[in-house]
Amino acid sequence: METPRLIALLHGPDQPGLVARVAGWIFERGGNILHADQHRDREAGVFFQRVEWEPAAEKNRPGIAQLAAAEAEFVGFARGQLGMEVRVLASIERPKVAVFVSKADHCFHDLVLRWKAGDFAGELAAVVSNHPDLGDAARGYGLPFHHVPVTAATKPQGEAAQLALLAGLGVQLVVLARYMQVLSADFLAKLGVPVINIHHSFLPAFAGGKPYHQAHARGVKLIGATAHYATQDLDEGPIIHQDVVQVTHRHGVDELIRKGRDLERTVLAQAVRWHLEGRVLVYGNKTVVFD
Repeated sequence: METPRLIALLHGPDQPGLVARVAGWIFERGGNILHADQHRDREAGVFFQRVEWEPAAEKNRPGIAQLAAAEAEFVGFARGQLGMEVRVLASIERPKVAVFVSKADHCFHDLVLRWKAGDFAGELAAVVSNHPDLGDAARGYGLPFHHVPVTAATKPQGEAAQLALLAGLGVQLVVLARYMQVLSADFLAKLGVPVINIHHSFLPAFAGGKPYHQAHARGVKLIGATAHYATQDLDEGPIIHQDVVQVTHRHGVDELIRKGRDLERTVLAQAVRWHLEGRVLVYGNKTVVFD
């Protein structure tokens, strides 16, 4: 069994010696660094780092209490002595994830199968939908399915029910797997956990509805998909991952949609994997992804 690890994501004002000071702090406490990566935004003068290490153990393996103590001590060091913003997670943590779906099922099935194969460092806690269509499929996978109807007239009540459900489950990440409802600013503010959305377009191009129809009408030679964090500004949240595929004048809308669905599956899965592994650092409306 792997020794539990701590993963820290830091960012703040660039200054000499940051890498050495972080490494020295870990070394002085008997830790063993497994991976370390950093980036400097020269224009903004901001330093970013992801460091992963095995903390010292009193016996063979550090327990939960030791990990929590090491985590708290590192946060105090990073903030107090380095002036950095920091987030620390432990490899033994399995964040609870809720998947929101509507009727389209390609991203839903892909995520569940990858989770069952052990690809994600988290647990699927629930499937939430504004339609009943995928209920049997979710239950067939052994996943709790929650049908919460949402219409323009019932949106406040529907979102209130969703918030209560997610809070009760202790969900730490929401994934919109082609959930065809716009989350309100009030919902996102009250939710208090990250939300990852898959947009069937290479943002910022062709935002909004029917992007493949828009792309076909423009005769594009590339189509893409974008996974991003959802914010109150529709389709404008920090981008985590994107990919494209070439198309030609011979491809109709149906072929563009089929190719796009393949992209949506892989782009969303990669974004969820990176988030759960603590590889995505958000600052402003941008991300640094330590892949």
